[in-house]
Amino acid sequence: MTAARLFVLLLALCGIAPAWAVPQVVLVQNSGWMEPFYSDPTSQFKPLVAALAGNVARPGDALVLAAFNQSLPGAPSPRALLSEQVTKDTPAHVQAALAGLQTARKPGGTALADTDLGEAVETTVTNVLGGKAGLVWLVTNNRNSPNNDQATSERNREFYALIHKGAAITKALAFPLRMPVQGQHYHANGLMVYVFAVGPEGARALDALLAAGRVQRVITEPPARLKPLDRDTVRLVPRKVEDAPGVEFSMDAAGRLRADVAPDARSPSATIQWQLQNTMYPYTIAGATISARSMLGGENRPIALKTNTVTRLAPGRTEPLASQVALPVAQLPGKWSMAALKSAGSAYVLPGRIELHLQGQRLELSQAFRERMAALFPGDPLPDIFTPPADIQASTAVLPVEVHVHYGSGPLVALLAGGLALLAAGAGAAYAYGRPRKVQLVVEDELRTVHTRAGATQPIYDKAGNEVARLKTTLFGHQLLDLREGAQVRLGR
Repeated sequence: MTAARLFVLLLALCGIAPAWAVPQVVLVQNSGWMEPFYSDPTSQFKPLVAALAGNVARPGDALVLAAFNQSLPGAPSPRALLSEQVTKDTPAHVQAALAGLQTARKPGGTALADTDLGEAVETTVTNVLGGKAGLVWLVTNNRNSPNNDQATSERNREFYALIHKGAAITKALAFPLRMPVQGQHYHANGLMVYVFAVGPEGARALDALLAAGRVQRVITEPPARLKPLDRDTVRLVPRKVEDAPGVEFSMDAAGRLRADVAPDARSPSATIQWQLQNTMYPYTIAGATISARSMLGGENRPIALKTNTVTRLAPGRTEPLASQVALPVAQLPGKWSMAALKSAGSAYVLPGRIELHLQGQRLELSQAFRERMAALFPGDPLPDIFTPPADIQASTAVLPVEVHVHYGSGPLVALLAGGLALLAAGAGAAYAYGRPRKVQLVVEDELRTVHTRAGATQPIYDKAGNEVARLKTTLFGHQLLDLREGAQVRLGR
């Protein structure tokens, strides 16, 4: 199947997949260099690919499984083996599609097919995904030799340049795996599984896959990062807070820094002891100058660090870092504010972030990784190619922060009690104002009873029908107004 037809199929699948689904393409190398992975009866190559495809794609995802080597007239590459929307039956379909896959030969059936890693990735990103977001998995022995070129070192460098300089690839990881196999022509100690996230949405999907542990179900080795190398290179983990009563810091499961603040905490700053961790496996931070800022409560302030340099920080290792952080006490609502009353009994959340900048960043491939690569790929220049591009000399790590201010329910209870009292008083006044009243008065020696209400004013007539006065009623009593001269009218009996 040509790349163009593969693209049409993938678009059709995307049209029926849920809006959140991200297409996934699994590329499996079947060129001549891969001969031992197919011919060795003990090879776990196909089970690995089947398990990987079955775990990384979720129900509803568009999944394409394709074999690749090097495209030639009459022998297109990549070639689709399976293209479907993922269901519970997909793992069995993947196994069936892989069962008949063998090492490819060039047209004519004599020589084994060559390998072009760059072509496989570019064709998939450009034609299969059509520039849209997605994940591209590449399973390879890592020997790039288009047209049987023996200068595999140069061809590998071109492949890595494609990864680092390709704007479409937003994130790239590599999983080196041990898999010793012996074939009729070649032998190998291991292979490489790459994953390339295309577009920001693809990067988010890859992060979600890793966070959910879906990749780790199949591959237990830690991923080696290829891209990006200019962000999220380190992590700050709080150890303790000093000189700030009522303030506590912790890290939640999502990696956000949480500050729990009492409503009466008014310390303008806090001394925070951190652990600075290198999260950029397999690179050692040989040296860098570090600085930090906090964006909390709309305030952008520098963070004073006790030390401004980091040296020889190996991947996964930590070192202590002390800092003085300004707290947004001026931005915290008072306990009688509307925001505090709305948050009574829970917490008022103030979002923010801490940014850590590494300038003059020098990265080196860790010695342990070099030794592992030398064992898996003897004679391969792979470790040298993992060296970061020279133009990446700075990075930024962003730590999301949530300030939780815990307000008690006392002010809200007092406010509710006051409101109820006012409501009761208002109800009593309304009743008193609106209830009917009887007023007795004497007009020309005749006792009369008049029905009225507070706020009403009504005329009083004599026996001849002439208006002789007006009766005004208030909450506090009755009053005769406009009494005509000589009229005989009085309140009471």
